[in-house]
Amino acid sequence: MNPARYKKDFDKITEELRSFAYSYLEKYSPSKQQLKTYLFKKILTRYKSYLNKKMIFNMIDEIINSLEKKSLVSDKYYSESRSKTFLKRGYSLNKIRYALIKKGVEEKYINSSILKIKEDNPDSDFFSAIKLCKRKRIGAVREEGNRELFYKKDMSILARSGFSFEISKSVLSLSKNEFLKLSKLV
Repeated sequence: MNPARYKKDFDKITEELRSFAYSYLEKYSPSKQQLKTYLFKKILTRYKSYLNKKMIFNMIDEIINSLEKKSLVSDKYYSESRSKTFLKRGYSLNKIRYALIKKGVEEKYINSSILKIKEDNPDSDFFSAIKLCKRKRIGAVREEGNRELFYKKDMSILARSGFSFEISKSVLSLSKNEFLKLSKLV
């Protein structure tokens, strides 16, 4: 293989990856892992047998590092913004942690964003459970006659959403008036 030709191809592929990264960043606010996966898929579809995977990962890491230096990609910012969004939707802290792990965010950023949530609102799980009950129409939102019939089902919905047994039990035991007062605070 001619080294001069290879250098030109390498520069061409790098510029193409960089343009893919910029266009992806215009549309979305991804974590580093999401951007890395996107770029890897893009380059594999274009140049299947042309490059080896180690070289592709090196190019992608170089591009992501340059974007990180320019503050266009930041796992810290991504973790904080997504955790706030998830909290507004009524996610428990456990579910927020799991969602961020799935997105490839580093553990230190996840811990710092969850710690920040706990400092801002120590009862965040309780109020998130109230939001979930309101959205799913379970617990105190149900008719009084049906609450006992659907208690196990409501408890399982809250458990699958990552809430502890104590929080689930306390939210489901609220009266309708208490629930309405607390849901106005949220």
